[in-house]
Amino acid sequence: MKQPIRLKTISEFHEFRGLAKPEHPLISVVDYSTMKDDSKETELSWVLDFYSISVKRTSLTKIKYGQQGYDFDEGFMFFMAPGQVFSITRDPNSIAKHTGWILLIHPDFLWNTPLAKTIKEYEYFDYKANEALFLSEKEENVIRNIVENIHQEYHSNIDTFSQNIIISQIETLLNYSERFYQRQFITRKISSHKILDSLEELLADYFNHEDLITKGLPSVQHIADQLNVSPSYLTGLLKVLTGQNTQQHIHEKLIEKAKEKLSTTQLSISEIAYELGFEHPQSFSKLFKNKTHLSPLEFRKSFS
Repeated sequence: MKQPIRLKTISEFHEFRGLAKPEHPLISVVDYSTMKDDSKETELSWVLDFYSISVKRTSLTKIKYGQQGYDFDEGFMFFMAPGQVFSITRDPNSIAKHTGWILLIHPDFLWNTPLAKTIKEYEYFDYKANEALFLSEKEENVIRNIVENIHQEYHSNIDTFSQNIIISQIETLLNYSERFYQRQFITRKISSHKILDSLEELLADYFNHEDLITKGLPSVQHIADQLNVSPSYLTGLLKVLTGQNTQQHIHEKLIEKAKEKLSTTQLSISEIAYELGFEHPQSFSKLFKNKTHLSPLEFRKSFS
């Protein structure tokens, strides 16, 4: 694939896609069906220096975000943060058709507002939250109405209230999207439970490995990387499915393995701690007692 095309401003995006100049230099709502795409390339990628939020329905196109492919290619909502790579692969014998809309927000529009910081906290802007956000018809109508309000506001005469009104609408859009993401963890059970099953298998393999002494305890970031999701996405999913976050799942598997060693071997507490990846036995004993309300020695004595 060729070097990604970098678009630094919303005006450059409009020009690149054959659109009229934007009504506002820092924010724009675009109808996908109005975009021009004369490229004959079967693979394209680009980087935007601004946020984009889209509801897109497409055909004959496979979509890749960062290093991950979206799990659905016909109709979904997706989010891009500045500096992230977006790629598509198209059928060379067909013309892809797109419908939907895209909201473009330059970071400068958010300057000196609380959203400038909090927008980065929404997990769906992460590369590895590669599960597309599916919307019901009712949910899509909610989102569309908010976007139409944003377009109407900057399309009207701009005054001293305009930025604050648009910012509040963007926050509402993001919060509804967060709600729909949480709902999706529940309604798309097959996909969610596959991740949970993979997590259990991954942790079991990790703690059964003989080189835990050198590897140390698994971090949340390591586990998320192995599952191809972001740490925040994984924790959000696990909380909905199990009520526990990722770190608690790691500790649960660790305690399970510790109980096995305490009850079936003659290893000392220190030896077990080292085998489980703890640098200091005191840290192991403290965690074990916190989780079981017994010290490792007290637990072992209960079997004698």
